[in-house]
Amino acid sequence: MQLDYGLKLETTQKLIMTPQLRQAIAILQLPATELAELVEKELLENPVLEADANESNNEPEGEVESLSSSSEQEDNQPEADGWVEYLLNGTQTTAGAQSGNTEMEKQREIADAETVSLQNYLEMQLHFAVLDASHLAIGKYLIGCIDDNGYLCGTTAEAATQMAVAETVVDNVLKLIQTFEPIGVGARSLQECLLLQLEPKVKEYNSKEFALTVAVIRDHLDQVALGRYKQIADKQHCSLHEVQQAVDIIRTLDPKPGCAFGGGQPGYIIPDIIVERVNSGYAIHINDSHVPQLSINSYYRQIVREEPSDARKYVEGRINAAVWLIKSIEQRRRTLYNVAEAIIEMQQNFFDHGPKFLRPLTMKKVADQIGVHESTISRATSNKYMATPHGVFGMNTFFTAGIQSAVGEDISASRVKQEIRELIAAENPMQPLSDQSLGDILNSKGIMVSRRTVAKYREEMAIPASSRRKRH
Repeated sequence: MQLDYGLKLETTQKLIMTPQLRQAIAILQLPATELAELVEKELLENPVLEADANESNNEPEGEVESLSSSSEQEDNQPEADGWVEYLLNGTQTTAGAQSGNTEMEKQREIADAETVSLQNYLEMQLHFAVLDASHLAIGKYLIGCIDDNGYLCGTTAEAATQMAVAETVVDNVLKLIQTFEPIGVGARSLQECLLLQLEPKVKEYNSKEFALTVAVIRDHLDQVALGRYKQIADKQHCSLHEVQQAVDIIRTLDPKPGCAFGGGQPGYIIPDIIVERVNSGYAIHINDSHVPQLSINSYYRQIVREEPSDARKYVEGRINAAVWLIKSIEQRRRTLYNVAEAIIEMQQNFFDHGPKFLRPLTMKKVADQIGVHESTISRATSNKYMATPHGVFGMNTFFTAGIQSAVGEDISASRVKQEIRELIAAENPMQPLSDQSLGDILNSKGIMVSRRTVAKYREEMAIPASSRRKRH
């Protein structure tokens, strides 16, 4: 075989991820809050971009409904190499003009911006309770050793060594801190935490109930967790009913008293899509009203009309990036609208009657419906929420696996879980339903599930087994 050099032409097809395509994919995946952050960042970095000063919160009637047919106009939009003509028409995003903005602002829960941390709250009480400077220093040290759950990390002996004082002094200061709000803070174990909370309630129960509850906390918490009430009753020489009452009292106590405090502003959900019932149908609003409208600064538009200059190349690059950002935001908006429209059509019973009527649905069905790839649906629904007439739901909620009913109808796992939850809520607490009994009842309703499936769904809903639910 002879080897030689030569040149030849070949034609091949390859999918190349251009920077613009990567940007469009990244923007599609962003939820509303992160998109707003990205736009603010681009406004700072790209001088040709500007937020529209005439931004309005009132969208012209019919604009939302017209989005479903806007895909035809997308083909007429210029590509990257035609950005000059595209810009001269004064292109801007339609973000930030949604009629549902006022309603969502009313529904949004305003979080406290100055949430007090646990340590600050305890130190505030310490300054009122302690006047001695040395005790105040010990108290601050101990408070600094309390974790977010309200428990003291380390021992009083270690604190005494560190502060160079007697351990009895540290013990006394710790006992004072344990009287602060929230009750139970400063405990060194779960038993001590529960006993600290139980002590102020001594007058609420009779002496026998209180003594049994204290004994259960001190010696039988592990058996309570396992539901072994019979063993506790035998050791304490009491009835099962009395043990059950003691456990009920324990369940009113907080095992993590410090968790009610935080050091920052709590988060809240902003839905990306708002679905409202209008007469016999539904109106879809893309909730990007808090994203500034983007346009190109008129000064830089003038530069691209002038003769070539040293700054024109830089301006061209910035304008090109700005156009792609605007187009990517508009494409995200259209995609979210199309996905929401397909979900409403395929989950009509859910929107009409509630979560119990959620049907099995796959992303592939929605992708085929709107003519995109399945990965596009996955990106469009990732970390996004939809506000419906029945509440706010993650968009992934609408894609669930299903099982076959006795008549061949597909039933979603969410509906099966709802049925299980309702059966358990209505059961006799003295004789709770076992997983097998729950399965038999569901089978009698035409929902064909096995005992193992019932157990799996019950555990996913954090519902204990029948032996743990039984009342004595």
